[in-house]
Amino acid sequence: MCAQPAAPDQGARSDGDLADGRVVLDARDITRALTRISHEILERNKGADDLVLLGIPSRGVPLAQRIAERIASVEGYDVPVGSLDVTMYRDDLRLKPARALMPTQIPTGGIDDKTVVLVDDVLFSGRTIRSALDALNDLGRPRAVRLAVLVDRGHRELPIRADFVGKNLPTSLVEKVRVTLAGIDDVDAVTIHGTGAGEQR
Repeated sequence: MCAQPAAPDQGARSDGDLADGRVVLDARDITRALTRISHEILERNKGADDLVLLGIPSRGVPLAQRIAERIASVEGYDVPVGSLDVTMYRDDLRLKPARALMPTQIPTGGIDDKTVVLVDDVLFSGRTIRSALDALNDLGRPRAVRLAVLVDRGHRELPIRADFVGKNLPTSLVEKVRVTLAGIDDVDAVTIHGTGAGEQR
């Protein structure tokens, strides 16, 4: 989640966007990464009991849903999935243009005494996750909080580390990492683009 303090929504990507960059994960790679993350979550938690997955909008939400589907296929149990918008908890609201609030949807059973797995697409500076932890404090008291990300691109600005990572992807600060997901975008892919300021997370 990213180089400067801000984390603008990545928005829908076109085929032209993909053509501009270098594909580092294709659809099959993403499928394998999510399957591995799902099994690692189950192993770490010793099953699916008391798990709650919270995706960080926008692309963390469908990633959380896909992980829940894989866990259900193994455990035969539907893990509660929700979404956690962190916009109002960010430390850069005064520095960036206003952005639309995304839904925060907490599953019916809540998060108290549960193991909450935050799910996001790209981990960069760690500021989005710091904001997510602040948001969780206002919603309940989980037993534990874990972090699952599809891509960790480095350049942390805060002492935050993912527990479950699809791919560690060393990058420079002038590169952009873009995640596109079928259902939001046209295709599942992770691409690196060589110019620009990098996605802010």
